[in-house]
Amino acid sequence: MDLETLKKLLEAVNDIAVTAGRAILAVAVDSLQVSNKEDGSPLTKADLASHKVIEDALATLEPKFPILSEEGDLEQVQKDRWRTFWCVDPLDGTKEFVKGLDEYTVNIALVEDGAAILGAI
Repeated sequence: MDLETLKKLLEAVNDIAVTAGRAILAVAVDSLQVSNKEDGSPLTKADLASHKVIEDALATLEPKFPILSEEGDLEQVQKDRWRTFWCVDPLDGTKEFVKGLDEYTVNIALVEDGAAILGAI
């Protein structure tokens, strides 16, 4: 992927991460209700709100790249082999978020041939 394309994608991904962060904050009060995923890790409305923002925006930005998200369809990953894809953790640090700490991030990376070639945190 050429440098100019990466620059444009990075600018857009930075904006997407900020928008996802705003979505997290918008539902922060409602995020005190926590459910658990199959692996026992916590899941809140904030995780899902951030995931929705990111998934919709990335699908519009670059629809040819699949999205691997912690809150997405992880079973699909085992079925497909992707050369280039988005790797997303919509709210990394949910346990800290639920405790009211500000030690959490939104993570978005573009991975190509097993290496991150751009990312926003």
